Amino acid sequence: MVLEWWNDIVQWFASTQGRAITTSVILPFVAILAAGLFAGLITRGALKRFVAHQDREAKASAVAALIASGRKAAVWNSLSAQEKSHIEHQTSEAEVRIRLLPVSGSTLAADWAAHHIASMKRNSVAYSFQAEQSLAEMQDGLVEWQFKPSRAKKLFSQDLAAWKYETAKPEDELIDKQNAWAAQQETAVFETSKV
Repeated sequence: MVLEWWNDIVQWFASTQGRAITTSVILPFVAILAAGLFAGLITRGALKRFVAHQDREAKASAVAALIASGRKAAVWNSLSAQEKSHIEHQTSEAEVRIRLLPVSGSTLAADWAAHHIASMKRNSVAYSFQAEQSLAEMQDGLVEWQFKPSRAKKLFSQDLAAWKYETAKPEDELIDKQNAWAAQQETAVFETSKV
């Protein structure tokens, strides 16, 4: 039965009517379908490249804004109050732009850069060597993060952990424990008053 169907189909395609339908309907349909798929693939590739280009531009712009804020932070003591206010605004805007990037480690990069900027502000007396060195480290780290986010992400997390450990004070830990104990006592008092 299957062989009979197959033979009927082959005979129909070999007939003049079958050849006419094949060349006037089936082949143009297949060609149009193939051209549509090919055009879709080309368009998809072009859109991916365009979106990647826009992402790179946004990342470069945000990094450049943060580095510019770092340069101003390196000479923080020589700025007027109005300039300091303006730079603070630019710095916070640049940090937000970095955090909003759809890139791995963008939050870590913003935190890392904020720490460097704060360090530069502290060490900016007459553009000291420490502020200059911190600026160079920040520039190098952010440029590296722009090109290789995963490698720089590890560096940022290590640096942030080390800075957190260095700045942690035993008194802070004691205060945190006391606050936790007080919250626990308030919760216990609240629960006993409910009953």
